[in-house]
Amino acid sequence: MSFLPLKDRFAALIAAPSVSCTQPALDQSNLLVIDLLANWLSELGFACEKQQVEPGKFNLIATYGSGPGGLVLAGHSDTVPFDEALWQSDPLTLTDTGDRWVGLGVCDMKGFFALIIEALQGLLDQPFKQPLIILATCDEESSMSGARALAEAEAGRPLGRAAVIGEPTGLKPIRLHKGVMMERIDILGQSGHSSDPSLGHSALDAMHGVMGELMQLRRQWQQDYRNPQFSVPQPTLNFGCIHGGDNPNRICGQCSLEFDLRPLPGMQPEALRAAILQKLQPLAEQHQVSIDFAPLFPAVPPFEQAADAELVRLAERLTGHTAAAVAFGTEAPYFQQLGCETLVLGPGDIDCAHQPGEYLDTDRLLPTVHLLRQLIQHYCLTPA
Repeated sequence: MSFLPLKDRFAALIAAPSVSCTQPALDQSNLLVIDLLANWLSELGFACEKQQVEPGKFNLIATYGSGPGGLVLAGHSDTVPFDEALWQSDPLTLTDTGDRWVGLGVCDMKGFFALIIEALQGLLDQPFKQPLIILATCDEESSMSGARALAEAEAGRPLGRAAVIGEPTGLKPIRLHKGVMMERIDILGQSGHSSDPSLGHSALDAMHGVMGELMQLRRQWQQDYRNPQFSVPQPTLNFGCIHGGDNPNRICGQCSLEFDLRPLPGMQPEALRAAILQKLQPLAEQHQVSIDFAPLFPAVPPFEQAADAELVRLAERLTGHTAAAVAFGTEAPYFQQLGCETLVLGPGDIDCAHQPGEYLDTDRLLPTVHLLRQLIQHYCLTPA
């Protein structure tokens, strides 16, 4: 059984482009990454299943051992887009600066798979009492369609006893994060000459009313919901972009608003959308316009794993850190839907994710490998 050097695996994963983007011109297939992982893991004795989510987009489910329970080590195979001109090195070439490895995906988060494989050294010749599942998903950076497809395909069949997602957390366990909702409101009015307001119905005037109602809902939600474990303890609602009209002397006939809503655990996206929708119909009637309200993509639910869960307590003991909360979203809610105790725990730093010069400190490599070995030993080599 042969293992490529860790650095070579990192380099190969970074060199395989896998950008996920809502803009078709920038979006890429993740198949090169999936094939790399499938080939490596097949050589180590894993049963590998590629799940096509949509054309050019794949999940990989690699299983070693059999039976119920076991451990899922998971991550996404895609990266965000990049502007090469802002990088001081080639984003798709692993660059060693001495104390850091630099490259697109080295932190967030293709490098996590190389660390998993490194952790398997010395373990695969031992009998596995419970299975180890290594899972690579597609499109986490845009629609999370890979994780959602997995949750739908595996519904009713527990994927594993515990799942650890290697997002960048600085090797500190994360058991809570906010949800992610990105929504769009389109208003269609009636254009006309600005000299006579009766000639049209202003979509901009109506959008002013919509934004007022959304700000009122924001104030209400921030009064009703608070969780001090988050650095920003309230839910947030951000008006991201607005477009409307075409000339000052013309009544605005169309206006669009896109906004971002980050609910806390305990806040259900469907209930939040229903509250917004309830405010829109009266405004449509008042301004004699039509209002369309729809998500830009399906909501990522808030995530919370119980503080007394076996996985949480184990991770706290192994890392020496109390499980905490983060504001960014992950695929964790979908693993919970599959019956796994779930935790987010990885070696990178979120501060450098999605940035030119994305890096991973080399002093995180061995501690991560050691931690992963301990998790595998606990869930897979020890009788349940």
